[in-house]
Amino acid sequence: MTLTFEDFPPGRLGTFGPRHVTREEMLAFAAEFDPQPMHLDEEAAKASMLQGLSGSGWHLCSIMMRMMFDGFIGRTASMGSPGVNEVRWLTPLRPDDNLMLEVDVTEARLSKSRPETGIVTLKGAARNAGGEVLCEMISPIIVRRREGRA
Repeated sequence: MTLTFEDFPPGRLGTFGPRHVTREEMLAFAAEFDPQPMHLDEEAAKASMLQGLSGSGWHLCSIMMRMMFDGFIGRTASMGSPGVNEVRWLTPLRPDDNLMLEVDVTEARLSKSRPETGIVTLKGAARNAGGEVLCEMISPIIVRRREGRA
């Protein structure tokens, strides 16, 4: 069943995961996309404010996107997103973290310019196995309405 705008009332949408993050994938992502020392070198990472090897925040955002896709976006009548309103990295992503993603709908409103769609604002929070929030992301998506609802 394809999810439409009407399937996204404000409130908890769901919890998705777990997703295990390996040291190897953290290093590979950092080497290609964010080669800062705290993401690639153990000694440099220990001396940084992160106090140890940590994954790139952009890697974490990519993982969150994949978890959302696998959890619900892949079966949603999504037309894309106009952008990300906010991203906050709160706790470092560590090698061998097991992540869970909590997603809430914070707002769902009909589009004024495209009545066949609605705008759903999502707040995602990625947590490690200890329950610490690593990242919060707030982002709207544009979702088709059910047939005959425009």
